[in-house]
Amino acid sequence: MHPDPRDQPAPLSPRPTTPPRAATGGRPVSRVAVVVIGYDDRAHVGDAVRSALAQGSAVAEVIAVDDCSTDGSAELLDRLAAGESRLRVVRRRVNSGGCGSPRNDGIDAVTAPWVMFLDSDDLLPLGAVDALLTAATGAHAEVASGLCVRRELPSGRERPWQAPLYAAHTVLARPSQRPRLVHDTLCVNKLYRTDFLREHGVRFPEGRFLYEDFVFTARVLAADPRVVLVPDRVYVWHVRRSAERLSLSLDRERVENWKARVEACALSHGILLGAGQRELAREARAKFLDHEVRMYARELESRDARYRRAWWTHTREYLARYEAADWTVDPTSPGRLLGRVVLASAEPRDLRRLRELAARPARLLPPYARAPDGVPVWSADLPQVTLGPLLTRPTGVLPLAVDARLRPRARVSVLRLRLHELYGRVAGAGPRELEARWHRRKDDRVAVRTTAVPTASGADLWTAEVPVDLAGLGEGTWDLRLTLRFADGAHRDVTAHALADAGRLRRHAVPSARYGVLLVQPYATHSGALALRVATGARGIVGVARGRLARLLH
Repeated sequence: MHPDPRDQPAPLSPRPTTPPRAATGGRPVSRVAVVVIGYDDRAHVGDAVRSALAQGSAVAEVIAVDDCSTDGSAELLDRLAAGESRLRVVRRRVNSGGCGSPRNDGIDAVTAPWVMFLDSDDLLPLGAVDALLTAATGAHAEVASGLCVRRELPSGRERPWQAPLYAAHTVLARPSQRPRLVHDTLCVNKLYRTDFLREHGVRFPEGRFLYEDFVFTARVLAADPRVVLVPDRVYVWHVRRSAERLSLSLDRERVENWKARVEACALSHGILLGAGQRELAREARAKFLDHEVRMYARELESRDARYRRAWWTHTREYLARYEAADWTVDPTSPGRLLGRVVLASAEPRDLRRLRELAARPARLLPPYARAPDGVPVWSADLPQVTLGPLLTRPTGVLPLAVDARLRPRARVSVLRLRLHELYGRVAGAGPRELEARWHRRKDDRVAVRTTAVPTASGADLWTAEVPVDLAGLGEGTWDLRLTLRFADGAHRDVTAHALADAGRLRRHAVPSARYGVLLVQPYATHSGALALRVATGARGIVGVARGRLARLLH
């Protein structure tokens, strides 16, 4: 992780303060309201409410806002409220179609001096409210923010959200001291002083407005609060990709979702710019390129032609509104290059190459063209898109491209890797060693770790062969991660571009002394990286067949 100089907080300056923390026995007294919103989520809303109540004495009230559910959610909440004096149920008469209106109802109903938000299918970990309230009152801050983890279900795999922001306890006199705050668009991992929201009229967009968090967060930052960041885990965001009804943010198959996201980003930028927060506004536009464009570009190749054209046209129209200064924030980011390509071409193009560049970490696939004057460019027919800024990056963050092809065999399988030369940068750094690791997706456990020495095989690439013990991997889904170490002391963590035989990745049945048989399926992830599914024994193979049938029926 390379620190961003824009993330260094400036010295604190005096700001209006909140009253000092009142405490009983060293713990915050009841001062926080938790607003829980839900619609037709009877299976989960009870757990969410209980996780809020379990926070202890710091929680003065839990306000559950039911958005006109028809599945018995409201009745369940009423029964819980009958046995818990801190729980109040607010029933909306008309479904809002979104998350903003229910949260606004919750803000209106709050009587406590502090408020935070919780979705019906998520959880507050124990100690979350205490951690935020102690930090907010101790720092005299209007907003306290902590670490959120994304938990993939049913696997249980967890990933921290915007982790660099929460590496250490930090007090910011104003948001402009850390522009990257605009990247954390969640409203749920934060505690807000209730009077602060009301005094500044900070509310969510009403009705069916997707990505309402973006707008709310922009309004909070525009009001210039004193902010405290804590490394504590304060929110568990459940991601259910296999649910019958996807969450609004996960339902990205229609281009209307992208248009809604662009609208929210544009509105957020306007709010910050209108409040005089020019630096934050520019960071918001940088975030659009580095997060939104990269995320959707990874999926663009899998969409139909109609979606691609609509996405491309809408993105170009928005990027055309960027000012020259908006492109100068971290100009070496792969997201800036993606945006430049989209802006320079009237029609969708180079979708696979864009997908690889949008990966994390980024991979820049060939061709590596040059303009007549020798400057590296995106392609011969798009010479106005220069790669110059991208290639000034240190070796450890270059968008190196590694191709991978797995050859499953009965004894020892072979992973063949090809590292592409990048305008002389790879040769200049001198690749000395390559380490390949297989991480099980469920728990990130490393099962097989192998090293190899890259061998130059031509002017444009380096190769290596790595043995793979498939039986040593065992059952599960495995991601391949590579580390390249160079003679200049630098190292680069990369993923590998999945190469297919005869145009597709095939499933293989491989004899195994340990399991009898292994069913091995190499496949490409959304970003094009090589991953592997392994089923062991006859029972595992039957399970794979049943799972495939269930997915087809779903």
